[in-house]
Amino acid sequence: MPPIVVSLAPVFLIIVLGAILHWRGLMAEAGWVGLERATYYIFFPAMIIMTLAKADLRTVPVLAVAVSLIGAILIMTVLLLALRPVLARWTGMDGPAFTSVFQGATRWNSFVAIATAGALYSQLGLTLTAIAVAAMIPLLNILAVVMLQHFAQSRTVVLGPTLKAIVTNPFIWSSFIGIVINASGLPVPMIAMRFGDILGAAALGAGLLLVGAGLDVKAALKPRMLTWITTVLKLALMPAMAGSIAYALGVTGAPMQVVLLSAGMPTASGSYILARQMGGDAPLMAEILTVQTLVAVLTVPLVLAFGG
Repeated sequence: MPPIVVSLAPVFLIIVLGAILHWRGLMAEAGWVGLERATYYIFFPAMIIMTLAKADLRTVPVLAVAVSLIGAILIMTVLLLALRPVLARWTGMDGPAFTSVFQGATRWNSFVAIATAGALYSQLGLTLTAIAVAAMIPLLNILAVVMLQHFAQSRTVVLGPTLKAIVTNPFIWSSFIGIVINASGLPVPMIAMRFGDILGAAALGAGLLLVGAGLDVKAALKPRMLTWITTVLKLALMPAMAGSIAYALGVTGAPMQVVLLSAGMPTASGSYILARQMGGDAPLMAEILTVQTLVAVLTVPLVLAFGG
């Protein structure tokens, strides 16, 4: 069996387990909500802080990885804005639906990316994906909120609340803390290191279970054309663009694989919540999220094999 499949299979099996546990009702809905909050605000930030704090960033192409992913996001944004009138005429897409297409074609599920990179490249994979988190999440959050304000709410874009949301995002402040600890060179007490390591160890399993629990299979039984278009853009075109930029910058090996992996992930679970809160097309967002997650089982190994 190919090594990529061996590494990825446990990741997707845990997602399936999460879907089964949620379907069977073995944990109350309030329990899933509590686990999600703990994972988002405690487990993953702890893992990101410890990963970046202990990483030797001099041995990885930090700038090239960041530029590759940010460049792909910006190109996709321009492409989607250019295609919007065409898609509106062809599919009847309105403003709220466009915001769901936008989130679906640009955002990524960092839970799955970090778990997969860790399975493939151990600590190096976690370090590279933490760099991707620091590079992508601020930009993606700003763009998503701006698009929802403009196309779903028909409001003038207000950057103040958006910037506040970015600063308070756990993935952002944990990346900042990890980088500061790393750059300062100050010794961290062993007790604090073990404390952070134990909390971070809970992140991957909990995050993947939550991805599975969030799937809405009923919404994906008859996908709309917009869902398929968005899926192709996200799972095929986005990694192709990021990989091309990375190749031009001389990125190879594990860093190239993590660039492809990060760009080729299905959209973020939080996309549905944001669509629901800000007037986007939430049912379409749920459909895109579920279809992409299921299709990614096939596309992620192909993308990584192509990049290898």
